[in-house]
Amino acid sequence: MSVETSRRLWVPVAIISGILILLGTLAWLLFSRVESSISPDPVSIANASLTNLQEQNRLTVFSASYNATVTTTLTKLGLSARKTLIMPGTVRYELDLAKLGAEDVRWDARDNIFYVQIPAIEIARPEVHIEQIQTYDDGGILIALTDAEKVLDQANRKKGVAELAKQAQNPLQMRLARESARRAVRHNFALPLQAAGVEAKIDAFFPYERSRYKERWDYSRPIKDILAEQQKIRGEAQ
Repeated sequence: MSVETSRRLWVPVAIISGILILLGTLAWLLFSRVESSISPDPVSIANASLTNLQEQNRLTVFSASYNATVTTTLTKLGLSARKTLIMPGTVRYELDLAKLGAEDVRWDARDNIFYVQIPAIEIARPEVHIEQIQTYDDGGILIALTDAEKVLDQANRKKGVAELAKQAQNPLQMRLARESARRAVRHNFALPLQAAGVEAKIDAFFPYERSRYKERWDYSRPIKDILAEQQKIRGEAQ
């Protein structure tokens, strides 16, 4: 085969090879872009979940019923009167989700874990079951002739509400409320991720537990920083 003949065969082959390489490169770029556009981004999903939580404002994570029994004694004009009140009530344990910010949610891409620092549990003002209140007094002249009964009732109701709030702060109930809060937050973040087919764990904790998470908190990244970086990259690409 002559040199001229070889050249005639080589040139079309080279051109065709170049075209195939170019088409392959374009196809790969197109596929990569399509894949990135349809591939679920865990950080974006978590950010959407955070926004939904914040829109709920306050989330009741637990509630419990208590009974307060209080007694007040009043002495006046050398006489005394005493009245006892039994006050049932319900107390709600809440999360102020407005305090949950993007800096409180961090993504550990290495282990596929979101770390979420939950705001401290807040105890709402007790809801008194007025229709179930019971009162007992010792009668007497002071109650019959003065406003002692009104004074005793006001004092007992104030003390009763304070007692309900105090009972709500007992360690067992606070522990139950915190565990319920963890489950609620994990569920709100995990459900959208699972629906998108993203395998990621949610580790929710409270500020008082921060020291236990120091190492993981240091190497994980706030989702707000990741989103800002993604936005910058998209802007440069355009």
